[in-house]
Amino acid sequence: MKIGIACYPSVGGSGILATALGEELVRRGHEVHFFSYERPFRLPADVPRLHFHPVVINEYQLFKYPDYTLPLSVRMAEVSRDHRLDVLHVHYAVPHATAAILAQSMLPPEQQPSVVTTLHGTDTTLLGSDPGYGPAIHHALTCSDAVTVVSEFLKQETQRVLGFHGPLEVIHNFFVPRPPRRSREEVRRELGIADNEAMILHSSNVRPVKRIDLLLESVARIRPRDAFKLVVLAGGDFAPYAGDVQRLGLADRISVREKVNEIEDYLQAADLGLFTSETESFCLSILEAMFFGCPSVARRAGGIPEVVEDGVSGLLVPSADPDALARAIESLIREPKRRLAMGEAARRRAREHFSADAIVPRYEALYQRVCSRTS
Repeated sequence: MKIGIACYPSVGGSGILATALGEELVRRGHEVHFFSYERPFRLPADVPRLHFHPVVINEYQLFKYPDYTLPLSVRMAEVSRDHRLDVLHVHYAVPHATAAILAQSMLPPEQQPSVVTTLHGTDTTLLGSDPGYGPAIHHALTCSDAVTVVSEFLKQETQRVLGFHGPLEVIHNFFVPRPPRRSREEVRRELGIADNEAMILHSSNVRPVKRIDLLLESVARIRPRDAFKLVVLAGGDFAPYAGDVQRLGLADRISVREKVNEIEDYLQAADLGLFTSETESFCLSILEAMFFGCPSVARRAGGIPEVVEDGVSGLLVPSADPDALARAIESLIREPKRRLAMGEAARRRAREHFSADAIVPRYEALYQRVCSRTS
């Protein structure tokens, strides 16, 4: 099949998932075309049957703000026509689904690709309740040939917030780890982590919903203080939290790396993950850690309980309580055998339920269904 994929290029779960999906589809013999205003940060170059089509955004004095939806729709229509795409698979309803529906309508019926929209969270939980966006998102979902969500939690939220009761298929995220480029010892030495210190890993785009304030408050209460170091892989600017780091006396307990591409180097060096989000539709960062046998402590929020089996492959804390989060981390630092057992359980769960072999065939089957239905 010939499949077009639209996603945001920045560091985030949706872009990582979309890029990994494109790579896996190519490995399975499909032809894949990516659309975005920049090359997705993990999209490889010079791979046969994997193409990137940049969207040029022009600034005209007529418009107060540059428009992206229309140039994206035109690019989608052009590539769909020239390469005879079967499917446009768009990640995030805004603006990608809207652009795909418009691109579809620009083409004659025999050239129109099917449109599959995947919701990842923010388009429902944040934009869906905004009267300036909600009706457009609802319309885009209604006009899509299929809509998927990454968790049962997000399915329920989409129905509740958007009032959308069309078919919604839950297809969880997956992860394909790349081989680390450096050894565990090399990475820990670079980070200044001693053999008797636990490396606690947090990876996110550090937006407000990730509750970095709660993360820092929690690690500041871990005792003894010299038992750990926190490593933050920040997909955004961590500078706004520098004052909190100083106030809490964490300067010697924290190491920040911004916009890291080779995350596997750090995942295989970590002992524990810590995630404090207000809500998560899935939390791909937890899954990434699971593939490397790293159990996580997290809030019981959103779709996280669909990823972590509480008490088996990680620990879930029911509230935004920094003391409870700190005590959960301390328990796993004190009990290395329990931590290792949880890590192995996390690795098994990741491989069984969230591998490419488990998830990608479901997307392939969906593409086949929508194409046969529309034809």
